[in-house]
Formats: sequence, structure tokens, C-alpha cells
Amino acid sequence: MIDFFEQFDPVTQALIATLFTWGVTAAGAGLVFITKALNQRVLDAMLGFAAGVMIAASFWSLLAPGIEMAEQLGQIPWLTAVIGFMGGGIFMRLTDRFLPHLHPGLSMDKREGVKTSWQRSTLLVLAITLHNIPEGLAIGVAFGAVAAHLPSATLGGAIALAIGIGIQNFPEGTAVSMPLRREGMSKGKSFLMGQASGLVEPIAGVGGAMFVMSMQGILPYALCFAAGAMIFVVVEELIPESQRKYENIDLVTMTTMLGFSVMMILDVALG
Repeated sequence: MIDFFEQFDPVTQALIATLFTWGVTAAGAGLVFITKALNQRVLDAMLGFAAGVMIAASFWSLLAPGIEMAEQLGQIPWLTAVIGFMGGGIFMRLTDRFLPHLHPGLSMDKREGVKTSWQRSTLLVLAITLHNIPEGLAIGVAFGAVAAHLPSATLGGAIALAIGIGIQNFPEGTAVSMPLRREGMSKGKSFLMGQASGLVEPIAGVGGAMFVMSMQGILPYALCFAAGAMIFVVVEELIPESQRKYENIDLVTMTTMLGFSVMMILDVALG
């Protein structure tokens, strides 16, 4: 797999990787063609797994390399990490505050962001799209960092990050399409709405790669920024959504740890 990616420039690599993650989102949304409803216990477990993957990816693939890279570039590692990490969280908080969206399973009176007359289906898609912005950005930054030829940025690590994010995108596509299907929307339209939430990843991925390739000094900040944005999504959205039912908390906790382990193995094995 590494040999396949080596023949392309970093921007193309990021595009291929994020097209893959979008494809997995579409595969998750495609469950509507098989069933109209997914057992809540299964969905909660899938969301917990996704949270574990994102937590591990944030440290192993983004924050730790960012700190190491900052040291290699003569920056103050802890300061770079804090500025980038908190910057990512603040960016997502502002986006969450102003972008109209509705989390799956909630009524329209619980919608967030600025007031709008947009339909429920559009708001559901925007909620998952909000998740996918930092994921696409993280992949793009990881591949763009490889072009800097620093020891802490490896092609294997970037590929591992893309695989991990792709795996956890499956339940995110399902989390959009299933509620729409239960509410009476057709299978085809439910699928289209579910996969649409992943379309932002190739855009964010290519943009992130192009941005960091032009400014090497900002690479450590960008990696830590992506980590902060992903952790915000996990703590603010994925974990609460997966633990709404008290009886599922133990299962969700174990699948979160499993997701962390899978991503850790990917990063160590490929990175």
C-alpha cells in the first residue's frame, strides 16, 4: 500500500485517502438498503468504537508527531502543542456555535447554531459534516507533513490515520441515514443524505495538504490543531451520543477501548 501511495504527490495522496474515507461513510449510509432500523445497542457500540479511534488518532498520529516536529524545527514543543491543540478546539466550538445542525435522535427544538428554516434532514447532514471537517483536515495535514521530509512525519503514519478515520466513518454514515429512513424518507434519499456528510472530507483533506506544504513552520501547529478539533468532536458529540442509554455504557466503554487499540495498532504497525 505504501508503494502505491509513493508514486503520487502529497495533495493527490490526500485526495485518494479522503475519497476512501468518504466511501466508507457511504458504505455506512448504505445500511438503509438492508434494514430500516439498527439496534440502538449496536449503534451505540459503533459510535463508542469511533470515539476510541479518534482519540488514539489524535495522539498517535497528530499530537505526538506535532510535538516531535516542533522540537526538530527549534520551536518550544509544549507551547506549540497547546496553541495548536486549543486552537483546534476553539475553531470547532465557534463552528458548532454558528453552523445550523441537529444531532441524530433529537427533536427539532434541540437544533443548534444560528436560527434557520432548513429542513431536519439538512440539519442532520450538517451535524455529521461538522464531525468530518477535522477528520479530512487531519488526513490532509498528515500527508502534507510527509513532504517536509521530517523523521516524525511518515507516509505509513498518514496511511494509518486514513484507515483509522475510514473505519470510524462507517457508523457516522449510518447515524445520518438510519434516522431519516425511520422517519419515512425513501431508501435512496436516506442513503444520499448519509453519504453527503462525508463529501467535506476530500475538500478539507486537499486544502489541508496544500496549506501545510506551502508553510513548513506551521506544520506542528497544524497537526496539533487537527488533534484538538478531533478531541472536541469526541468529547462534545460522540461520547455523549453513544452513552444516552445507561444500560449500554459498559459496552460502549469497552468498544471505545477497542477502537483506541485498533488505531494504536495501525499507527505503530504502519507508522
